[in-house]
Amino acid sequence: MLLSNPVFIGVVLMTLLCFFRFNVLLSVLLSGILVGVWSQFMNVEHLDIMSFFANLPQAMMKSMQILIDGMQGNLQTALSYILLGAVAAAISKTNLTAYLIKIVSQCISQKKYLLILSLALIACFSQNLIPIHVAFVPLLIPPLLKIFNRLKIDRRAIACALTFGLTTPYMVLPLGFGLIFQTLLVENLNSNGVQINLNDVSQTMIFAVICMLVGLFLAVFIFYAKPREYKEEQIAKMDFENLNMGRKEWGVLIGLALTLILQILTHNLPLSGLLGFVLMVILGGVEYKKVNLVFDDGLKIMGYIAFVMLVASGYGEVLKQSGGIADLVKVSVPFMEKSHLMAIAIMLLIGLLITMGIGSSFGTIPIIAALFCPICLELGFSPAAIIFIIGVAGALGDAGSPASETTLGISVGLNADGQSDHIRDTCIPTFIFFNGSLLILGSIIAFLLL
Repeated sequence: MLLSNPVFIGVVLMTLLCFFRFNVLLSVLLSGILVGVWSQFMNVEHLDIMSFFANLPQAMMKSMQILIDGMQGNLQTALSYILLGAVAAAISKTNLTAYLIKIVSQCISQKKYLLILSLALIACFSQNLIPIHVAFVPLLIPPLLKIFNRLKIDRRAIACALTFGLTTPYMVLPLGFGLIFQTLLVENLNSNGVQINLNDVSQTMIFAVICMLVGLFLAVFIFYAKPREYKEEQIAKMDFENLNMGRKEWGVLIGLALTLILQILTHNLPLSGLLGFVLMVILGGVEYKKVNLVFDDGLKIMGYIAFVMLVASGYGEVLKQSGGIADLVKVSVPFMEKSHLMAIAIMLLIGLLITMGIGSSFGTIPIIAALFCPICLELGFSPAAIIFIIGVAGALGDAGSPASETTLGISVGLNADGQSDHIRDTCIPTFIFFNGSLLILGSIIAFLLL
């Protein structure tokens, strides 16, 4: 029975808790414990109340141990996030971002669409070339709001452009956060019976660009192209006249270059981030006496997300060991065999729901890989189709989730003058144009890859 399946119950509970704004980490932990306990008791005959409560502590401890053991599956990813957080913190303490703002404001501030698309490109660089992720938005966007107002740009178009740049690169490029995402795909698909390598992921996920470009085009050039008026509000200004490239800026810039080169050569992001940060310290980009402060700031930026991914990996292990996935496959496959296109759409929709709840596409991968790989293999899907389904299902929801660091960071930047709403002006537009495009076009592309 589907309704008594521990995996089904656990995923529903986790998703509901996250949707009702319960703490994400606690939601995943509680759901994992429930899956483990339920799977241990569901096949016990003649279970009475006394026996249940007598054995409950042991069942909970066993479930927690499985979850803890499973966390090691994401150790490299978590370490990568923490080290990139330190790199991002080092960048934020220099004038590098201010230089970027100065270039943007001077070169393209009079050209509406060029400005919007340039912001999308800058956001792309924040995922790989300068792996600062969404942390650049609160620094870059507020000083540009006056320019947006003068050009009468609808900020929903800006939100969509930034979301495109923050989401697309990690799906398709094996650099920076993209290397984390694609390595996660490789590790989790391999551990669930689908043998692939990093090149397979890069060559397949490139098709996701089609979905994202369609969403960007519809948002920027059609639906949010009309001029929109905003009030002129006073915003703290940056001093662009007295900027200088000192020892600190050059030290951080050279450290960033080393980080980028090493990740291209080694595909090892933790090592690249570590050596890049150490070089920043050696060259004076990060003052030696402030290393602890910078690293603490990095933990604040990325530490929580890293730990969510660790727990999500443990949760995926609990799902696998519960035995409920095999039963779920038996129930699902006969229905999905009738229409492979419908099967793909359902899996993508489930990925959307889970990611919307958790708010992290990276944390979703271990969960949906454990769920979908057995189903896809039973249906006879090709490795390319499985890569694309799980990759897109993981990314779905990152755009538009109220809990996503992507949407939260964008809203902080656009609402610096109190004229942009987190839900109406960021979450809803990005949800419609990117999740809608990934669901519809993504289903068709995955079907063609079968």
